[in-house]
Amino acid sequence: MLNRLWLWFGRWLGKLLLLLLVIGLSAWGIGSAYYSWKFTGPVSSEEQVPPGEAALTQGIIEDAIRVVEQHRNNTRVLRDAHAKAHGCVKAQVTVLTDLDNGLRHGVFSERGKTWQAWMRFSNGNAYPQFDRARDARGMALKLLEVPGEKLLSDAAHATEQDFVMFNHPAFFVRDVAEYRDNFAAQAEGKQALAFLPGWDPRNWEIRHLLIALKTLAPAPPSPVATTYNSIAPFKLGPHNIKYRVTPAPENCPDYVVPTPNKDLPNFLRSALYQQLSLDRTPACFVLQIQRQNPAYYMPIEDPSVEWDESIAPFETVAKIEVPAQDFDSSVQNLFCDNLAFNPWHSLPEHRPIGGINRLRKAVYTAVSVYRQERNRHSDTK
Repeated sequence: MLNRLWLWFGRWLGKLLLLLLVIGLSAWGIGSAYYSWKFTGPVSSEEQVPPGEAALTQGIIEDAIRVVEQHRNNTRVLRDAHAKAHGCVKAQVTVLTDLDNGLRHGVFSERGKTWQAWMRFSNGNAYPQFDRARDARGMALKLLEVPGEKLLSDAAHATEQDFVMFNHPAFFVRDVAEYRDNFAAQAEGKQALAFLPGWDPRNWEIRHLLIALKTLAPAPPSPVATTYNSIAPFKLGPHNIKYRVTPAPENCPDYVVPTPNKDLPNFLRSALYQQLSLDRTPACFVLQIQRQNPAYYMPIEDPSVEWDESIAPFETVAKIEVPAQDFDSSVQNLFCDNLAFNPWHSLPEHRPIGGINRLRKAVYTAVSVYRQERNRHSDTK
């Protein structure tokens, strides 16, 4: 009797699992077919600003300042994202001597030109947490003594050109409207509602949830051992492009990053310190661009779509060297905390484009001003 019961239960369970597998594969097939149909070109090569974007942006600024206040570190106000730095280091960015004429715009105009720069490595979270936590990892690059009028009329950044990237090729929202709902849910501690807002499956953002889960990845062994992407598009003279910075160990002396002790809360800073300060070994990257081909599905207004590298391969425009240096001092760490990176600290030839970049222009500026004013007040007490 008991054996028959177990056999019946086993057959029932097997049929249920088979049914779930069929449903899952069918859903995957339908989804793949849908996105293959949806993600087809051509697309516009111009920005398309939707109505109501300005009002949504103001709401995001208010949420961002609320997050900043929630994550205050004693008396200092931290960034609303990428709050924890692994270090700010000096770097040199050298334009290729044989750069194609069609790419010689802005800071890449002069072949062989070397720009001095600051490079900041960080975790993505708005609250400093152990490096072993799954998270995005960020890299911001600030070129110094860059002549020419910038897109933001800010005297403090009048000679700077910034590039802001993180280590995943796609963003987890498509536009400002979705970002507003997503960020508001996270600011209220309702992460589950960020991608699944209610019971109606038509409002679920499963693809974007999967992008977010991939973005929250385990930490690399070192901040200099991973690739960083601009996610959103930019101009490069007449071209619409995306940037990435990827390691180029072949341009530096041989070095093997030691296996990190992931029990240490700040092992990424330790790895950077080990290589640059103790072992006195430089790190090398290349700065690359990917040109939009609007005949294919490479949209400007949807950074959740990764541009197809087989159609638009990345092209190297400059080499980056991070020389051996001492960087982990209290003075430099405070300097690093006060650095403001904004892709709109930019020459017109590198103008940010697309909805997420328009959002950045307003939010980065508002939060930076708020944060630095509060910190300046607390530092003088």
